[in-house]
Amino acid sequence: MDAQNSLVRAKRSRFDLKGETGPADTAHVDAAERKEILNRYRDHSRRFEAAAARRSARRHGSVIPFNPPSAREVGPDPTAREIEVLQLVADGLVNREIGERLFLSEETVKSHVRHLLAKLQARSRAHAVAVGFRRGLIA
Repeated sequence: MDAQNSLVRAKRSRFDLKGETGPADTAHVDAAERKEILNRYRDHSRRFEAAAARRSARRHGSVIPFNPPSAREVGPDPTAREIEVLQLVADGLVNREIGERLFLSEETVKSHVRHLLAKLQARSRAHAVAVGFRRGLIA
């Protein structure tokens, strides 16, 4: 009966998140539970190795080469006004400051930035600036 209580306490202690446990919980794990854990580990390893072998046996195709997108796939070129906005973004200005410099509302600047991100396929303002430099749109 004592061994059964020990096993119950050990299982409870594994799932009790508020309980204090030892450094490796070895005091709460008896030999039977260790054997069960080891058997599950071995079974899992066998199944994993079998799945990996099946997967590598099926891989007989060739690797598809990467072709960078052509100029047509990249998207339309930004307008002259969008390039002006991009240059000011590269200079570190925020939308309000860009609007003041170009005599535009902040909403119009936001619209230009959104269009730039889409046309340059950029994820952020910083990425748009990097793409603009790479393409020679801004200096």
